[in-house]
Amino acid sequence: MSSAYAQTEEVKQTAETTESADAKRVTITGRKVGTGLMVDEDAPKARSTVTREELIKQRPTGNAYQALDLLPAVNSYNYDGTGLFGGGLTLRGFNSDQIGFTVNGVPVNDSGSFSVFPQEFVDQENTCTNFVTQGSTDVDSPHVGATGGNIGITTCEPEKERRIRAMQTFGSLKMYKSFLRYDTGLIGDSKTRFFISASHARSDKWKGEGQAQRNHVDLGGRIDFDRFNYINGNILVNSAVNNNINSISLAQMNQFGYNYDFSSSFTPGHVTPVKGTAQVEVGPSPQYYKLAANPFQNVIASVTGQFRLAENTDLKVLPYFWYGYGTGGVQQKVVAENGFLSGGKLTGTVDLNGDGDTLDRIIMAGSSVTRTQRPGITASISHTMNNHTLLGGFWYEQATHRQTGPIVPVDASGNSADVWLRDGIIFRPDGTPYESRDWKTISTAWQFFLQDTISLMDNKLSINIGVRSPHVKRDFTNYANEGGTLATYTTTYNVQQTYSDLLPQLGIKYQIDNTNQLYASLAKNMKAPPNFAFAPTSNNVQFVNGVATITGNLKEETAWNLDVGYRHQSDKLTAQVDIFNVDFKNRQGNAYDPIADKSIYTNVGAVSMRGMEIEMGNKPINGLSFYGSVSYTQSKVKDNIVFSKTAFLPTSGNEFSLTPNWKYGLSAQYETGAFYGRFKFKHTSAQYASLMNDELVPSYHVLDFDAGYQFPNWGMMKKPTVRLNVSNILNEQYRNPSSATILNTKAVNGVNASTAFYYLGAPRFTSITLSADF
Repeated sequence: MSSAYAQTEEVKQTAETTESADAKRVTITGRKVGTGLMVDEDAPKARSTVTREELIKQRPTGNAYQALDLLPAVNSYNYDGTGLFGGGLTLRGFNSDQIGFTVNGVPVNDSGSFSVFPQEFVDQENTCTNFVTQGSTDVDSPHVGATGGNIGITTCEPEKERRIRAMQTFGSLKMYKSFLRYDTGLIGDSKTRFFISASHARSDKWKGEGQAQRNHVDLGGRIDFDRFNYINGNILVNSAVNNNINSISLAQMNQFGYNYDFSSSFTPGHVTPVKGTAQVEVGPSPQYYKLAANPFQNVIASVTGQFRLAENTDLKVLPYFWYGYGTGGVQQKVVAENGFLSGGKLTGTVDLNGDGDTLDRIIMAGSSVTRTQRPGITASISHTMNNHTLLGGFWYEQATHRQTGPIVPVDASGNSADVWLRDGIIFRPDGTPYESRDWKTISTAWQFFLQDTISLMDNKLSINIGVRSPHVKRDFTNYANEGGTLATYTTTYNVQQTYSDLLPQLGIKYQIDNTNQLYASLAKNMKAPPNFAFAPTSNNVQFVNGVATITGNLKEETAWNLDVGYRHQSDKLTAQVDIFNVDFKNRQGNAYDPIADKSIYTNVGAVSMRGMEIEMGNKPINGLSFYGSVSYTQSKVKDNIVFSKTAFLPTSGNEFSLTPNWKYGLSAQYETGAFYGRFKFKHTSAQYASLMNDELVPSYHVLDFDAGYQFPNWGMMKKPTVRLNVSNILNEQYRNPSSATILNTKAVNGVNASTAFYYLGAPRFTSITLSADF
């Protein structure tokens, strides 16, 4: 019987993990509730975990955001039913770029903007646990951009028995995914094992023309020298090309309908070239779907080694390398033939349509291209001495983040010369590439961390005292480019800035008896400014005596997170109640600088967030198991936002955007023998799309259904299984804001309105998965 169905016993998870020391000790080891959405936690802080038992029942194309959907305080959504197109997430009001993400201990937030792209990381079939720390980050977490907690993904290790696993998924919208994994089992001296898996997935968009295509390869190996010493390594390779799903405004939805998307036609397209006459091309509106693509490639490679130095002393080393290349957004753009960089001015000319003149404005394909190379290492030593467990170490990485904006030709049918924007690029008159932006950021990050876990009163009382000291140096260079007419665009400049803080942590846990415990934690988190704060687009750079200088109050975001909670963990029921308060300072955004007399990216004030989170799950009773979560968040903006000497937004006292007050999650499952069936329900209350609270997003609820049946073994085929996944059974129509940075959607006090755009909820989606081991 598959482990996916073996949930009637209290099982101990013993699989090693390359996540943080805290995660290894208190998250992975523990009894699991029947649904796989909760384990018996032991950390003196708020934490929630999704285990393999839950992940194997989800749609195989799903991503981390979908896996975390029912957990308390997690406000997540996906752009479609498959998960291949990505999604969005907030946690206690913090956006995903304010939350630290790791995969096998490797930080995977974008090194420049801290953005997260969940569809890139790992195949769902190879994921063993996802965990969320809602407030306090782990003391050894490798982040300089995590004010709101951290999320970790751990991949499954190689199996000890030789195995081939094949899975095939078919679904609506011509969706399919083929997955094959080979495990060597123990080989040689019975201490070594490896696995390799490969998958291919594709799906049409649920609205408009276009599709997602994804190829993925995961490799892993482990050597256990003895029970104290091991090496575990993983290489995760991903390559995908997606046509984007259009986010639309409320006005567009009301005018054009729920399925409004990018144009399916390139009309009016190119104009016939005529020498001596200015051709002014106008692209399709909305943009042509083939020129709204998101191709990306990435590699996450890591090796974890743990070595016993002495009876009570262990060394853990985790070197890693992260590589990414991709472009996104909308590639359709109109380029003037007389607007190329030449001699520091936008007066150079290039004949783009071959008509013999340079008078035209021509449709080209171009957008932001990002290439990142990011080596790093985390090392720590743990030592047990009497009733103290000491953990100390360091983290170091250097990310080279190259962001360019080349253009390539578009043919008469609207196809770009290269969707990756690498081949066939257009050059300036001097032979260098045209760039709508041209930035290089070298981000050197490091931190030291130290933690003492003290056990008192016959292990009933546990006290964690820790501190970490993250630093990051931003070395930003803007190379002269065609992105704008200001001197900051057309002049090469370099600015350097270092951000750091000392982040203390205190956690206390008291074990009342075998089934009840109390805990409390207080921790400070920080997030350094993103690299685009130093770019010409931010207005943060001005030239003083010809030298580029950073203006404004550009400080680290900080947040004090206080959690007080109670846990009940018995043979039948696991429950957690958490009350939290967050004091969030130096929130970054666009505001007025009276010295520079302009709007810049700077400190725009403070926010407080407080609330309650409850989650509860039971061990199966006669095949029935339940999981439920409830979270309440009350947010309050403390400051107005000033835009000029006379204009300001009266945001003080408002609620934070993308922060629903209430969120409920429920999973009800029946499982017996080879069959399981379950319903999942999520309710999200109303939330605001802007800090001015002038556009309300209605509440919504989503109901899903999953079922599976495992057939008897047949010949060489073991554990043949069929699974059914149906998402959004009721065809609920709903929307989620695509950005957490919208200030006001209606003009007020002299501040012009901005438009809020939304990703709409995908309709009902059904898929069937067939799997077997050989």
